[in-house]
This record gives sequence, C-alpha cells and structure tokens, in this order.
Amino acid sequence: MVSLAHLKRRLGQYAAVWVGAFLLSGAAILVGLAFTDLMAAADLALPVGLALTALALGAGLVASLVSRETVGTKLVVLILAGLLVLPLLWAPVSAAVAIAFFADRSIEYSQAYAAFQIGVSQVLFPISQALGDGDLFGWVWSAFQWVSTVVGFLAALVKLWPVLRRVLGPEPVEET
Repeated sequence: MVSLAHLKRRLGQYAAVWVGAFLLSGAAILVGLAFTDLMAAADLALPVGLALTALALGAGLVASLVSRETVGTKLVVLILAGLLVLPLLWAPVSAAVAIAFFADRSIEYSQAYAAFQIGVSQVLFPISQALGDGDLFGWVWSAFQWVSTVVGFLAALVKLWPVLRRVLGPEPVEET
C-alpha cells in the first residue's frame, strides 16, 4: 500500500525546495552584483545553492526512508527523488540563467554553470547514446532544461496558488 498523503507531502516539500532554491540563489546572485560582476557572483552562489538544494532533497528522502511508512511508499519516494533530482538542481541554475538573460550576458562563462552542465551531461550523455546517436544529446539537454523549468514552474504554482486565492479573495457569487 502506498500512502498518497505522504507522497503529496513530499511533492509539496519538493515544490517548496524548488521555489526556495530559485529565489535564494537568485537573491544571492543579485546581492553579489553589488560587489562583483555577474559571473563571479554566479560562481559564488551556484555551488552553495546546489549543495543546499541537494541537502534538502536528501533530508526529505532520508526522513521518508526512516519513517514508519510502508515499503511501497518508501520505494515510490526513492524513485521520485531519482527522477526529480536533476529538475530540482536546475532551480538555482535557472535563477542564474534568468538573471544572465535579463542582464544580456552569456551564463556559459560562469565556471559553476559550466561545471553543472558538464556534470549533467555526464549523466545524460550515456542515456542519449544508448537511445541513439550524438545529435540526440543536444535534444536531450534542451529537453532537460525545458522540462526542468516547467516542472519547477508548476511546482511553484501549485505551492503558491492557495496563497494567491486567499490574497485575491473569494469568488463573487451570482444571485439568481
């Protein structure tokens, strides 16, 4: 038996970590811009953001594994963590990419971004090679970026939607 309540709680925590990683890394980079250039700020903020994000995911995974949940629930949480680790780690990197985009700079000059891209490519390249030829890797990398961004945006939206509904107030009721 799989506990849907536990899975929902873990996915909600995943969404909170994604939003937090994006916002904290983005804020750290923006603060760093007061003292140094964009690439140096990104090189300082990204490793910390990635480490904290991975630590948060790991803490949630360990909490689930040592909980009193069923083996099936623990297995699903483990599989979800494996599937969502790269999209989650994309959160702080996507903050740097967004800031670089608005600053009209190329994030590829950041050593931390390049190291992240190399690390992800070491995971994705063997998968793309097993499924096809070298052209597939470029497509897989682009798909990874888009899927990770969409997953993060949806996670943020799901987490923030109840807050937005409270702020906007109840829907008007039409009297008949």
